[in-house]
Amino acid sequence: MNLHEYQAKQILRSFGVPVPKGIVAETPELAVKAAEEIQQATNSDRWAVKAQIHAGGRGKGGGVKIAQSLHEVWEKSSQIIGMTLITPQTGPGGKLVGKVLVEQNIFYPGESEIKEFYMSMLLNRASGKVMVMYSTEGGMDIEEVAAHTPHLIFTEEIDPKVGLRDFQCRKIAYNLKLDGTAHKNMIQFVKALYNAYMGTDASMLEINPVFKTSDNLIMAADCKMRLDDNALYRHADYAAMRDLTEEDPAEVEAGKYHLNYVKLNGNVGCMVNGAGLAMATMDIIKLSGGEPANFLDVGGTANAERVEQAFRIIMKDPNVKVILVNIFGGIVRCDRVAQGIVDAYRNIGTIDIPIIVRLQGTNAEEAKLLIEKSGLKVYSATLLQEAAGLVTTVLGN
Repeated sequence: MNLHEYQAKQILRSFGVPVPKGIVAETPELAVKAAEEIQQATNSDRWAVKAQIHAGGRGKGGGVKIAQSLHEVWEKSSQIIGMTLITPQTGPGGKLVGKVLVEQNIFYPGESEIKEFYMSMLLNRASGKVMVMYSTEGGMDIEEVAAHTPHLIFTEEIDPKVGLRDFQCRKIAYNLKLDGTAHKNMIQFVKALYNAYMGTDASMLEINPVFKTSDNLIMAADCKMRLDDNALYRHADYAAMRDLTEEDPAEVEAGKYHLNYVKLNGNVGCMVNGAGLAMATMDIIKLSGGEPANFLDVGGTANAERVEQAFRIIMKDPNVKVILVNIFGGIVRCDRVAQGIVDAYRNIGTIDIPIIVRLQGTNAEEAKLLIEKSGLKVYSATLLQEAAGLVTTVLGN
């Protein structure tokens, strides 16, 4: 589950990670009130106005602006709220901005002692350890740093059974070329950040930039945070932060029926049981010259209702020209899936999209009889390669 910047910083603050004072606002008028409150608390006469969407690169698209007066806060927030913000991570369609984060400005041009660093924490699946990746080149795309100056990227791995050690924190601060008070503050920053990563069951935590002020404070100037969906049952307060408006509507609807659905850009709708079989199905579609329109796993306990809902979700994608149903009946019974296909036809009405069905395993023969007796116009296949070939044939027609 992705979080907005203001939500992520709220969580970081609860773990003792220093962050600038900020208030979220949904209208220009509320943005001005937020700026006034921040001014009273910090004596700051400059503010950052930042679009809140689930995507990085907001500044490049005009989603982050500096305001030097309350009137500019109103002006900048008016420009951002309601805009369709396009960044390298949103795709060409962009995202509609519904709120801004008004934040005390901690960057003052001309101060020679300020520095920006990069730091992220994520799981290294190969080693089973938490990897801290950091660099002296903060405020930039880390991909650019990796491509042109890879020697400026450092990593430190933490064994979760042992935890973060003091010598590792000192090593990070040393590699970032900090000394004195800034060195000590960075050590505390890294400890608090690790506690936040572990304490929230995060799958990714990225701070770009980590900011060193002119008086040697270390702060998280920005934050991207992703929580592990499988651990949200332990964090009801974090689960409540989910912003459904930032997610694909079809994926949200699929979640209501316990379907694992991810929209893709192809024209072949896929309905499969099991993630491994779904990946294999998409692979063979591509090898046969087609393009998958989605990843959809109905699960091992699929019933007729869930299959029908899966059909409805697939058919909402206007790019889908053919649907491939590939079910291996291990736990799930093929006749249940077949009944779901029949019910979908009857309840949805006219289905003009060709459907190719491959059902193998438990009650496969019963499933075949169900479909044959229904009178539905579906293409039947026995082998996966045969099903993929039918997809190519149907699309060619």
